[in-house]
Amino acid sequence: MTEPAPIEAYPLRTSDKLRYSDTDRQGHVNNAVYSTFLETGRVELLFHVAGELAEPGASFVIARLELDFLAEGLWPGTVEIGTAVASIGRSSVTLEQVICQDGRPLAKARSVVVQVNEATRRSQPLGETAVSQLKRYMRPAAAV
Repeated sequence: MTEPAPIEAYPLRTSDKLRYSDTDRQGHVNNAVYSTFLETGRVELLFHVAGELAEPGASFVIARLELDFLAEGLWPGTVEIGTAVASIGRSSVTLEQVICQDGRPLAKARSVVVQVNEATRRSQPLGETAVSQLKRYMRPAAAV
């Protein structure tokens, strides 16, 4: 398993607070919570910092998620989520993400998000504005 790039290599970084309810019987952050942290990073990109990227009448759905656990997360504290655009397709965007606590990588992920037409529920091409905005969050090849 390759180590993720340092969080500084991710063009978008956001944080999330760990809640006591995020822990499991072993006292560490439950594996299911990591997907929620990744969602925080995706939503930040798709709906906040880059503006509303979905075309009118369309929305984004997650089509694929690969998640590698690297270390245990511990309560209390916060996690930092790094997000980068790995590639842009016709109707999809592939994201690379890392979750860190106190600078230590806890998990890395790769996901594919697809724009779908809300009426037909089929994929719909990304608009020019969305593609332009997403390109701003691509990581330089040297940082991979």
